[in-house]
Amino acid sequence: MSTTCQSGVDLLMDYLEGVLAPEVQAALEQHVAGCPKCTAFVASYREAPRVLRDATIAALPANRAAELREFLRSKTDVFRKR
Repeated sequence: MSTTCQSGVDLLMDYLEGVLAPEVQAALEQHVAGCPKCTAFVASYREAPRVLRDATIAALPANRAAELREFLRSKTDVFRKR
């Protein structure tokens, strides 16, 4: 199986979940090992859950949360309707 950057992206979630057929996984890993862009892409996907956890640990101060809601209301139709 020949893997390209695009076909690798299409398989990324299955790859990270470990549900690819062994030969497909091997072809994808071979491509990623020789492709700096795909190596960085896979690393960023693996890192995303930690980044999200870290970003949500700290609570936003109440005054900042209110300022943010007001800003969003002023900029988007979605928040204007609430």
